[in-house]
Amino acid sequence: MALGDLGRIDEVIHGRMRLGIMVYLADVESADFTELKTVLEATQGNLSVHLKKLAEADYVAITKRFKDNKPLTEVAITETGRRAFAAYLDALSGLIGGRD
Repeated sequence: MALGDLGRIDEVIHGRMRLGIMVYLADVESADFTELKTVLEATQGNLSVHLKKLAEADYVAITKRFKDNKPLTEVAITETGRRAFAAYLDALSGLIGGRD
C-alpha cells in the first residue's frame, strides 16, 4: 500500500454524497437538481449542502433558470472539477494499486 498517496485524497470529493455527485456528473456532464436528488437518493437539504461545497471548490457550476415558468437548477462538472476528480481517482488507485 502506498500510504504516500493518502495525502493526495481530496477531502472535498471524498465524502460519499459528493463522490456520488462527481461520479454521476463525470458521466453525464450535467444534470438537474431533481435528477441528482433521485439518483443519489438524497434529501433536498442534504444535496444542497454538498453541491454548495463542490461549487465553492469550483468543481461544479450551478445555474438557475426557468423552464416552462418553473424554476430549474442545473449542475455541471467544471474543468477544474474534472481534473480534481481524475487526480482523486489516481490517488485512490495509488493507495490500492500496491496490494497483491
